[in-house]
Amino acid sequence: MRITPEKCIACGLYHTYSALLDCDDEGLVVLANTDAKECPIAPDDSDTITAVKSYPP
Repeated sequence: MRITPEKCIACGLYHTYSALLDCDDEGLVVLANTDAKECPIAPDDSDTITAVKSYPP
């Protein structure tokens, strides 16, 4: 999964689905507990998969 904060509309939707995702001080998407912009998603991590599919681009 790769996040693109510059496309984020700060809706907070992703955070309601997955603990891997968080928001910064401006409400933009970030990966929780890291400065990385990418991370792997386990095939059985349905919460994060739902967040990614629901995320407005």
